[in-house]
Amino acid sequence: MKMTLRWYGSKFDTVTLQQIRQIPGVSGVITTLYDMPAGELWPEDRIKSIKAEVEASGLKIEGIESVNIHDAIKIGNDKRDKYIDNYIKTLENLGKHGIDIVCYNFMPVFDWTRTDLAKVRPDGSTVLAYDQKKVDEIDPQTFFDQTNASSGGFAMPGWEPERLAHVKELFEAYKSVDEEKLFNNLVYFLKAIRPVCEKYGIKMAIHPDDPAWPVFGLPRIITGLEKIQRVMKAVDAPFNGLTFCAGSLGSNPKNDLPAIIRALPGRIHFAHVRNLHHFGPGVFEEAAHLSCDGSFDLYEMCKALYDINFKGPIRPDHGRMIWGEKAMPGYGLYDRALGASYIEGLWEAIEKSSRKN
Repeated sequence: MKMTLRWYGSKFDTVTLQQIRQIPGVSGVITTLYDMPAGELWPEDRIKSIKAEVEASGLKIEGIESVNIHDAIKIGNDKRDKYIDNYIKTLENLGKHGIDIVCYNFMPVFDWTRTDLAKVRPDGSTVLAYDQKKVDEIDPQTFFDQTNASSGGFAMPGWEPERLAHVKELFEAYKSVDEEKLFNNLVYFLKAIRPVCEKYGIKMAIHPDDPAWPVFGLPRIITGLEKIQRVMKAVDAPFNGLTFCAGSLGSNPKNDLPAIIRALPGRIHFAHVRNLHHFGPGVFEEAAHLSCDGSFDLYEMCKALYDINFKGPIRPDHGRMIWGEKAMPGYGLYDRALGASYIEGLWEAIEKSSRKN
């Protein structure tokens, strides 16, 4: 595996490449052009520029998270082919420069959702948290007229601000889109981009829905093993794979995370290894990566990845805010650095134990 950290670019991230370079074992970053709106063609010169900046620090771009997908593609309207064409050209520009993993999601309107960006834990750290009851009390079409989905001056990661300004229009556009139509639109997209992916050896790694159930009445189609396997079979080619995200799939405690990993050998291209603490149905918060701090067994998760011969990038995810750090919620330096070191320690122990056997 390749240990990485997510990096939002020097213009947007409080964490520097120099700091990431000093985390033992971290050899690369997962990054993006954070200011590029969904659907826009990524210029080749910008890809070259960010690649050169990362490599000058002694690191490597191990993947892109994300090349966001325009809602026209998810809805399946008459503009989708235009945006798919832009996506294909973007993939070609990435492929020309040796970038061969793209993480993306197919969630309508919103990316991952949390109800608290800075919940205080007993130790004084703050974390991202989710409570379904609070979500059920929100009318998103009026709520997002009154908020910019920000916290402490930092944009909420994963959400696309340009879409929040058009929430009412988007909800109206998605009225005719149920799970089956959303699934079919995903398959249409994957079949369209397959040639360019196979030409450049690009692996598309779909990110699970977070949380792993419908939010605000919008459909969700990547929520557990059965639905993931359906997508893999619909476009049964090595380029079509998964971002295994423990926090997203693990938001539903019925999902057996090591079993999901073992059921998908060769189709997991990227892994987000992290921990959650469940308090009850639909109520959870992010935790430190250490197994005993949350509800997941990270040893078993890493063991499953090792057993399927996973060679791709791993990154710690959604760290706590600790030691007075002020940063993008979930994406500070300190706790993610601890998480990376912990995962590397587990991996080393698993690797050495397997050699003895």
